[in-house]
Amino acid sequence: MKFKVSIEKTQNKFINKFEINNFITNHVNYEYNNIDEAKNSKLAQELFYLPFVKKVYITPSFISIERFNIVDWDQVEEEVKNLIEEYLNSGKEVISEIKKKKNNPISIYTESTPNPAVLKFVSNKLIVENNIEFNNIEEAQSMDFAKKLFEFSYIKNIFLSKNFVSVTKYDVKSWDEIVLELRNFIKNYLENNEINQVIDTKESPSIDLDETSEKIISILDEYIKPAVSSDGGNILFDSYDPKKKLVKVVLQGACSGCPSSTITLKNGIENMLKEMLQDEVETVEAING
Repeated sequence: MKFKVSIEKTQNKFINKFEINNFITNHVNYEYNNIDEAKNSKLAQELFYLPFVKKVYITPSFISIERFNIVDWDQVEEEVKNLIEEYLNSGKEVISEIKKKKNNPISIYTESTPNPAVLKFVSNKLIVENNIEFNNIEEAQSMDFAKKLFEFSYIKNIFLSKNFVSVTKYDVKSWDEIVLELRNFIKNYLENNEINQVIDTKESPSIDLDETSEKIISILDEYIKPAVSSDGGNILFDSYDPKKKLVKVVLQGACSGCPSSTITLKNGIENMLKEMLQDEVETVEAING
């Protein structure tokens, strides 16, 4: 199959996406800040030879490139597109996979979140490819890992994203009482089992969206999700009412029920959408906040 690359602008004028018509990595994302970090990718190294390239992000289906402010994308994007296309069609390897040692140990460490009821358990191994949330053991029947976590009676909610699990607990126990037990369980499970992938359909709405809704989703994906993910949560677009200029979102993981979520919505997300979309947005509400 011949690779074809298409150019897609983003809300950030310094970043362009180069969409690819076929998968180029084995379901893993790679981020490089300079040519030294790109030792396992000849393609990324070739991109860094271009003097305006600041950062390269390779995913299974597209490559995002951040440029320095020395040229405009209109001047160089065709050159970048052709370089990527020619490289892919040459049959060269995109990522040189590093051979993994057998029985590679899993390490788990914890991070606090703005929500005192939620703790983030971070792994050195990819856990899932899609964001997934379970609110009870009935919802978790499709994933053995989540179902077994709910067997701990103090667990209220589980949110999985890439390399971490955010666990929400009931008030019956303190974190000091249970953190070691949970960390050991997660570590042992990941060392001995593969996580079966479950796609969260809430991440991929099938309805037709108006132009403003698409812009809102793009802003949430590029500017908001990375920040809330670092806090152990996630945010999803629910709806946009053009008459009321109202955006409704869904909060997941540590963001759901967090005491500071209202402040984040009003001072962070709402202000950003107002600024970037001018008169199209007035209010942001969380339907589960």
